[in-house]
Amino acid sequence: MSIATSLALAFSLSADAFAASLGKGAALHRPRVAEAARIAAYFGIFELVAPVIGLGLGYTIGRYIEAVDHWIAFALLLGVGGRMCWLAFMGEKDADAPKPVRHGPLVLMLTAMATSIDATAVGVTLAYMDLHIPLTIMLIGIVTFGMTFGGVLIARVAGPLLGRWAECVGGLCLIAIGVKLLFEHGVFA
Repeated sequence: MSIATSLALAFSLSADAFAASLGKGAALHRPRVAEAARIAAYFGIFELVAPVIGLGLGYTIGRYIEAVDHWIAFALLLGVGGRMCWLAFMGEKDADAPKPVRHGPLVLMLTAMATSIDATAVGVTLAYMDLHIPLTIMLIGIVTFGMTFGGVLIARVAGPLLGRWAECVGGLCLIAIGVKLLFEHGVFA
Protein backbone atom coordinates (compact mmCIF):
# COMPACT_ATOMS: atom_id res chain seq x y z
CA MET A 1 0.00 0.00 0.00
CA SER A 2 1.06 3.60 -0.49
CA ILE A 3 1.92 6.54 1.70
CA ALA A 4 -1.53 7.87 0.81
CA THR A 5 -3.05 4.90 2.62
CA SER A 6 -0.91 5.61 5.67
CA LEU A 7 -1.95 9.28 5.59
CA ALA A 8 -5.63 8.38 5.24
CA LEU A 9 -5.29 6.08 8.23
CA ALA A 10 -3.56 8.83 10.21
CA PHE A 11 -6.29 11.39 9.44
CA SER A 12 -9.10 8.98 10.27
CA LEU A 13 -7.50 8.06 13.60
CA SER A 14 -6.93 11.73 14.50
CA ALA A 15 -10.60 12.71 14.01
CA ASP A 16 -11.54 11.69 17.56
CA ALA A 17 -8.61 13.62 19.01
CA PHE A 18 -9.59 16.68 16.95
CA ALA A 19 -13.14 16.60 18.35
CA ALA A 20 -11.78 16.22 21.88
CA SER A 21 -9.33 19.10 21.37
CA LEU A 22 -12.21 21.40 20.47
CA GLY A 23 -13.79 20.65 23.84
CA LYS A 24 -10.50 20.96 25.69
CA GLY A 25 -9.77 24.31 24.05
CA ALA A 26 -13.28 25.62 24.73
CA ALA A 27 -12.94 24.78 28.43
CA LEU A 28 -9.94 27.10 28.75
CA HIS A 29 -9.70 30.87 28.95
CA ARG A 30 -8.21 31.88 25.60
CA PRO A 31 -5.67 29.07 25.31
CA ARG A 32 -2.27 30.26 24.15
CA VAL A 33 -0.22 28.62 21.41
CA ALA A 34 2.02 27.00 24.06
CA GLU A 35 -1.01 25.37 25.72
CA ALA A 36 -2.31 24.24 22.33
CA ALA A 37 1.09 22.64 21.67
CA ARG A 38 1.07 21.01 25.13
CA ILE A 39 -2.40 19.52 24.58
CA ALA A 40 -1.43 18.43 21.06
CA ALA A 41 1.70 16.76 22.45
CA TYR A 42 -0.39 14.65 24.83
CA PHE A 43 -2.73 13.55 22.05
CA GLY A 44 0.03 13.08 19.48
CA ILE A 45 2.18 10.99 21.81
CA PHE A 46 -0.71 8.82 22.96
CA GLU A 47 -1.86 8.34 19.37
CA LEU A 48 1.71 7.46 18.34
CA VAL A 49 2.25 4.98 21.18
CA ALA A 50 -1.19 3.34 20.91
CA PRO A 51 -0.56 1.46 17.62
CA VAL A 52 2.80 0.28 18.97
CA ILE A 53 1.01 -1.13 22.01
CA GLY A 54 -1.65 -2.60 19.72
CA LEU A 55 1.01 -4.18 17.56
CA GLY A 56 2.52 -5.83 20.64
CA LEU A 57 -0.89 -6.90 21.89
CA GLY A 58 -1.77 -8.27 18.47
CA TYR A 59 1.19 -10.57 18.69
CA THR A 60 0.32 -11.68 22.23
CA ILE A 61 -3.24 -11.24 23.52
CA GLY A 62 -5.10 -9.34 20.76
CA ARG A 63 -8.07 -11.66 20.56
CA TYR A 64 -8.85 -11.17 24.27
CA ILE A 65 -8.72 -7.38 24.24
CA GLU A 66 -10.76 -7.07 21.06
CA ALA A 67 -13.87 -8.18 22.94
CA VAL A 68 -13.76 -5.30 25.46
CA ASP A 69 -11.69 -2.47 23.97
CA HIS A 70 -14.76 -0.57 22.80
CA TRP A 71 -16.33 -0.76 26.28
CA ILE A 72 -13.17 0.62 27.89
CA ALA A 73 -13.07 3.49 25.38
CA PHE A 74 -16.80 4.16 25.87
CA ALA A 75 -16.47 4.30 29.67
CA LEU A 76 -13.51 6.71 29.50
CA LEU A 77 -15.18 8.95 26.91
CA LEU A 78 -18.50 8.94 28.79
CA GLY A 79 -16.75 9.87 32.04
CA VAL A 80 -14.62 12.66 30.58
CA GLY A 81 -17.41 13.97 28.33
CA GLY A 82 -20.01 13.83 31.08
CA ARG A 83 -17.69 15.69 33.43
CA MET A 84 -17.12 18.38 30.80
CA CYS A 85 -20.88 18.90 30.42
CA TRP A 86 -21.42 18.90 34.16
CA LEU A 87 -18.64 21.43 34.75
CA ALA A 88 -19.93 23.64 31.92
CA PHE A 89 -23.22 24.22 33.74
CA MET A 90 -22.67 23.43 37.42
CA GLY A 91 -21.32 26.91 38.10
CA GLU A 92 -24.30 28.67 36.50
CA LYS A 93 -24.83 30.74 39.65
CA ASP A 94 -21.22 31.97 39.35
CA ALA A 95 -21.16 32.83 35.67
CA ASP A 96 -18.24 35.22 36.11
CA ALA A 97 -15.89 32.55 37.51
CA PRO A 98 -12.72 32.50 35.44
CA LYS A 99 -11.92 29.53 33.22
CA PRO A 100 -8.59 27.80 33.80
CA VAL A 101 -5.68 28.68 31.53
CA ARG A 102 -4.43 25.09 31.31
CA HIS A 103 -5.60 21.52 31.85
CA GLY A 104 -4.07 19.19 34.39
CA PRO A 105 -2.00 16.26 33.17
CA LEU A 106 -4.43 13.61 34.45
CA VAL A 107 -7.37 15.05 32.51
CA LEU A 108 -5.28 15.27 29.35
CA MET A 109 -3.92 11.74 29.77
CA LEU A 110 -7.37 10.23 30.30
CA THR A 111 -8.84 12.04 27.30
CA ALA A 112 -5.86 11.22 25.08
CA MET A 113 -5.99 7.57 26.19
CA ALA A 114 -9.71 7.33 25.51
CA THR A 115 -9.40 8.79 22.02
CA SER A 116 -6.41 6.58 21.15
CA ILE A 117 -8.02 3.23 21.88
CA ASP A 118 -9.06 2.95 18.25
CA ALA A 119 -5.39 3.42 17.29
CA THR A 120 -4.53 0.55 19.62
CA ALA A 121 -7.05 -1.61 17.81
CA VAL A 122 -5.59 -0.57 14.46
CA GLY A 123 -2.14 -1.43 15.79
CA VAL A 124 -3.32 -5.00 16.36
CA THR A 125 -3.94 -5.29 12.61
CA LEU A 126 -0.86 -3.37 11.39
CA ALA A 127 1.23 -6.53 11.25
CA TYR A 128 -1.19 -7.96 8.70
CA MET A 129 -1.38 -4.86 6.48
CA ASP A 130 0.94 -4.09 3.61
CA LEU A 131 2.20 -0.79 5.11
CA HIS A 132 5.54 0.58 6.18
CA ILE A 133 4.79 0.26 9.91
CA PRO A 134 7.28 2.79 11.37
CA LEU A 135 6.29 5.45 8.80
CA THR A 136 2.59 4.82 9.40
CA ILE A 137 2.98 5.10 13.16
CA MET A 138 4.98 8.34 12.85
CA LEU A 139 2.36 9.81 10.51
CA ILE A 140 -0.40 8.93 12.98
CA GLY A 141 1.40 10.85 15.75
CA ILE A 142 2.30 13.84 13.57
CA VAL A 143 -1.15 14.22 12.01
CA THR A 144 -2.83 13.89 15.42
CA PHE A 145 -0.52 16.56 16.83
CA GLY A 146 -1.43 18.91 13.97
CA MET A 147 -5.16 18.22 14.16
CA THR A 148 -5.38 18.72 17.92
CA PHE A 149 -3.19 21.81 17.83
CA GLY A 150 -5.57 23.30 15.27
CA GLY A 151 -8.61 22.15 17.24
CA VAL A 152 -7.50 23.97 20.39
CA LEU A 153 -6.83 27.15 18.42
CA ILE A 154 -10.20 26.94 16.67
CA ALA A 155 -11.82 26.55 20.09
CA ARG A 156 -9.95 29.66 21.24
CA VAL A 157 -12.10 31.64 18.81
CA ALA A 158 -15.30 29.57 18.96
CA GLY A 159 -15.26 29.03 22.74
CA PRO A 160 -15.94 32.64 23.78
CA LEU A 161 -18.64 32.95 21.11
CA LEU A 162 -20.49 29.88 22.37
CA GLY A 163 -19.79 30.30 26.08
CA ARG A 164 -20.66 27.35 28.31
CA TRP A 165 -22.23 25.52 25.39
CA ALA A 166 -18.86 25.12 23.69
CA GLU A 167 -17.47 23.02 26.54
CA CYS A 168 -20.66 20.97 26.77
CA VAL A 169 -20.66 20.39 23.00
CA GLY A 170 -17.08 19.18 23.32
CA GLY A 171 -18.18 16.78 26.07
CA LEU A 172 -21.13 15.59 24.00
CA CYS A 173 -18.75 14.99 21.08
CA LEU A 174 -16.64 12.73 23.31
CA ILE A 175 -19.74 10.81 24.41
CA ALA A 176 -20.86 10.53 20.76
CA ILE A 177 -17.44 9.10 19.83
CA GLY A 178 -17.90 6.48 22.55
CA VAL A 179 -21.38 5.58 21.31
CA LYS A 180 -20.04 5.41 17.74
CA LEU A 181 -17.44 2.88 18.90
CA LEU A 182 -20.19 0.74 20.40
CA PHE A 183 -22.14 0.87 17.13
CA GLU A 184 -19.01 -0.03 15.14
CA HIS A 185 -18.53 -3.08 17.36
CA GLY A 186 -22.14 -4.20 16.82
CA VAL A 187 -23.35 -3.63 20.39
CA PHE A 188 -26.65 -2.17 19.16
CA ALA A 189 -27.10 -4.53 16.21
